[in-house]
Amino acid sequence: MERLIGTVSRGVRAPIIRAGDDIAAIVADSVLAAAKSENLEIRDRDVIAVTEAVVARAQGNYASVEQIAKDIRTKFPGGEAAVIFPILSRNRFSICLKGIAMGLKSIVLMLSYPSDEVGNHLISLDDLDEAGINPTSDVLTEEKYRELFGYRKHRFTGVDYIEYYRELIESCGCECKVILANDCRAILNYTKHVLCCDIHSRARTKRLLKAAGAETVFGMDEILTAPVDGSGCNEAYGLLGSNKSTEDTIKLFPRECQSVVNDIRDRILVATGKCVEVMIYGDGAFKDPVGKIWELADPVVSPAYTAGLEGQPNEIKLKYLADNDFAGLSGEALKAAISERIKQKDSNLVGQMESQGTTPRRLTDLIGSLCDLTSGSGDKGTPIVWIQGYFDNYTN
Repeated sequence: MERLIGTVSRGVRAPIIRAGDDIAAIVADSVLAAAKSENLEIRDRDVIAVTEAVVARAQGNYASVEQIAKDIRTKFPGGEAAVIFPILSRNRFSICLKGIAMGLKSIVLMLSYPSDEVGNHLISLDDLDEAGINPTSDVLTEEKYRELFGYRKHRFTGVDYIEYYRELIESCGCECKVILANDCRAILNYTKHVLCCDIHSRARTKRLLKAAGAETVFGMDEILTAPVDGSGCNEAYGLLGSNKSTEDTIKLFPRECQSVVNDIRDRILVATGKCVEVMIYGDGAFKDPVGKIWELADPVVSPAYTAGLEGQPNEIKLKYLADNDFAGLSGEALKAAISERIKQKDSNLVGQMESQGTTPRRLTDLIGSLCDLTSGSGDKGTPIVWIQGYFDNYTN
């Protein structure tokens, strides 16, 4: 009988993960148990994905604010620095900022506006238009911002982040001055020592600052790249991708992840004889159309994945074929013609009209977004996602 179901994404429940747990064994055993309980069959090229949070938890990859502060002191021995372009997030940045402030005597905090890098808004573009402000060139002091816009709270969190971040810094005994600007070089009028906290634009920001005469430039990706007093670390991303754990600790992005995905793949192969693909995923790469928030606060969607997840989809747009090449066909004849075209398609469809409208994104970004939406970020208790049929097409 013809298979009528295409891609299926299932959240898989798992035990609460603690430091020291064998995450590969837990993931493999959880998927095998789920398959048995639901009377499902694991197939070749199924995708098994596990959220980065539980991988990092199993690794015990944590750091305290004191450990962050100690690394900051080594990077900025003069005790002063600008902290520029942080995202507006209590979960993502507040504990990092606490550690940064504990390691310094004074901070110039420079926020981008009207929103941060991932779309958390302080104000709207309409507000700027009404006030006659040019966000490309105008630098606002905190006083000027208040004069123009008053106190604005984030629509989802109810937090005024200018006030929240300034008070957090000052509560650590660190002096704070707040400005708002979008050209990173504007900060050099205040200090030549800069900590860049942007995520996806960090390389450009650092390059521009160094070219403009900054004396000290570090990024969040260069803090805690090695253990400090027994802390966790991340050699590639430092503090990027970290989350609040407690009021004084963060969970860092997981490290040494390739061995984890390979181990999960091998365990499933031994247990079932099926060769699956495995990935670790963090934030999905999608944007909320109402709040305008771009979800990707992690440095990458997937820090590690098996080789079969490399690349981009290579797909033909079925409606294009139906409306153009085979406009005169219908029913079984149309189905047969489209199926044959899919079987004969080129290995690289880039630039061809029949692929227009398909998504030219990396497989790991697409699948990671599907996983993030499936598992959610709250109390679903499904840190593992099992996807079937993702690599099928109309002919399977």
